[in-house]
Amino acid sequence: MTAVDQLALALGAGWASGLNLYAAVLALGYFNATGDLLLPPELQILSDPLVMLAAGLMYCVEFFADKTPGVDSGWDALHTFLRIPAGAVLAAGAVGDVSPALQIAAGLVGGTLAAGTHFTKAGARVLINTSPEPFSNWAASVTEDVAVFAAIWTAVHHPALWLALLAL
Repeated sequence: MTAVDQLALALGAGWASGLNLYAAVLALGYFNATGDLLLPPELQILSDPLVMLAAGLMYCVEFFADKTPGVDSGWDALHTFLRIPAGAVLAAGAVGDVSPALQIAAGLVGGTLAAGTHFTKAGARVLINTSPEPFSNWAASVTEDVAVFAAIWTAVHHPALWLALLAL
């Protein structure tokens, strides 16, 4: 894995974790399990069937919680304490076996990206929930789900493109 690949994976995992942690873990585990991606040893556990099952089940719970006005805001509030540290851990693990300083730096940047996407999502959801029609909530949730899988896929298969998109 090149430095660009590692950077894209770290930033992609951090960014995606802020939107939907379980989808990010499931996507990373799936790509590793199918051979599309060779995760660093620190993240190999994500492709364990038990981890993928747990991530898949929690993704299903989040899929429905995220589409219910009011419930989605409570879910986001609870996940403030999960998405951000998990984004930091995934980003730190994505850089592989490097110096501790680089792992800490990757964790800090990954956690910051996770915080940014998480608080943007949570804030947008509060505004969307004031709308009387239900379509906007569903549309936002589906868009977020697609964005997570698309971000991980792009970071894995087209790392330079992902870094360019992230820089915008």
